[in-house]
Amino acid sequence: MTTSSKTARARGQAIEQVAAQWLQQRGLRLIASNHHVKGGELDLIMQDADILVFVEVKHRKSSRYGHPLESVTAQKQQRLVRAARLYLAALRQPVPCRFDVVAMTGTPPDVDIEWVKAAFDAF
Repeated sequence: MTTSSKTARARGQAIEQVAAQWLQQRGLRLIASNHHVKGGELDLIMQDADILVFVEVKHRKSSRYGHPLESVTAQKQQRLVRAARLYLAALRQPVPCRFDVVAMTGTPPDVDIEWVKAAFDAF
């Protein structure tokens, strides 16, 4: 792994940590972060009352090249759904779940955060 990719990974994890803390302040409970499964990664897995929430965190320093939400394409959604299904299969019990997206724009600590609950459905 190159130094620049290590730095990018560290920045990504720092942003995900900010998102997790922000969501925890709004009542969600962190279950896991950076959960790797075959073919994908789940940024945050959280609990919202009785619902398991898979959270995709997207960050951009500015909206100059588009809003972070725009990067959650149909292909990305399919990868997230596949990863979530693998995670759920390991639980061996059905649980209600949803997919949220947290879009962050700016440079910490000065970031704008947009939380889209149930941003897409498993198809």
